[in-house]
This record gives sequence, C-alpha cells and structure tokens, in this order.
Amino acid sequence: MKEQLKYLSVIAAVSAALSGCGTPGKEGEASSGKSDVEMNMQEAAEHADAMLDAVFESIKPEVQWTHDETTTTSCDLIRRRTVMTIISKERRGSFLGLVERFWEKSGYEITAVNKSTKFPAVYAEDSDGFTISLSIGDQGQAFFEAATPCVEESAVADPTSSPKGVNYAGKKIPRPNVHSDFWSSTTPIPSASPTESAD
Repeated sequence: MKEQLKYLSVIAAVSAALSGCGTPGKEGEASSGKSDVEMNMQEAAEHADAMLDAVFESIKPEVQWTHDETTTTSCDLIRRRTVMTIISKERRGSFLGLVERFWEKSGYEITAVNKSTKFPAVYAEDSDGFTISLSIGDQGQAFFEAATPCVEESAVADPTSSPKGVNYAGKKIPRPNVHSDFWSSTTPIPSASPTESAD
C-alpha cells in the first residue's frame, strides 16, 4: 500500500510538472499564468478528449475503460480515463509499446519512459504543449491522463465520449475487473516492447 501511494504521488508530481502551469505562488496562492495557446479551458478539454479518444481507438484488441476525475486549476486541466481491462504483467510492456508507437506516429514527442516491470509508464507531448501519459498501477490497471497547457479560464463541461463498458463516472472506480483473452494472458508476447524491462 505504501509503495502504491508513493507511486501515485510521483505520477501526480510528474503530471503537474508536465502541465507547465498553475504553479503555487507565495503563501499558497496560485499564480495568474497567461494563456500559452489561443483557446479556452473548454476548447482545451475537448482537445485533450480527442487525444484520449484517438489513443483508445488505436488499441487493438480494444480495452474497456471509464471516465475518471477531471481536475482544474486557474488556467489548465487534466482529463483522466481508467482502464477496466486487466493488463497482465506479461503483456504490460507490449501494451505500453503499442501506445508509445502510436504517439510517436502521431507526431508526439516521448518525454519520459518508466521501465519498471511493476509500475511502468510513458509520457508524451504534442506540438501545442498538451501532455498525455499512460501508467500501470496496482493489479495491472492502466491509467491515461491528458493535461492541457495554460489557456483562457472558462467553464468546463463533462466529457462527451461514451465509455467502453461500465461507466463509473462520479463513483468509486474498482480495480480492473474485465478479462481479455489477449491483454490478460499470462503468456508473454515474443516481440515485447523495449519499455518492458527490470527495475
């Protein structure tokens, strides 16, 4: 449990750093960052949603997922999706490798890769300063996050994309509970991605 909490804290810190905005000022006051791109928070949220839609469409065989919490600051936000399909430890490297190759093909810059066999992760950034990440947590649960750069403050609506499988939005999301003959298999894929290596 302590290891998992430490892992989540690291992920949160990296996500905050990659978002590039909303750094605290003196006495805990948020800084008033200026817009980095010409759009408001709703438009930025839609861009982040499109990034997430695209990566899920690229995953074959498909996985089941649900919307997770959206967090906002004074000028940026993070959209989250949680995968409900069990990703076995033998297939995690292949899962991350597939996603990493898709992001590279899409013109994203891969900014960091965590090669841990237990909690691997990959981080990328597009040309507009939006960041996106995939991390594997407890029991092989995969988490996707898309963070916006600093934009004009506005109201933000909920995502419009329909989840694949049970929609846990607004509820406590359980551990992965959907078996996949492919992604949950304990048989390694011979051509596993280089992201799968020892700690």
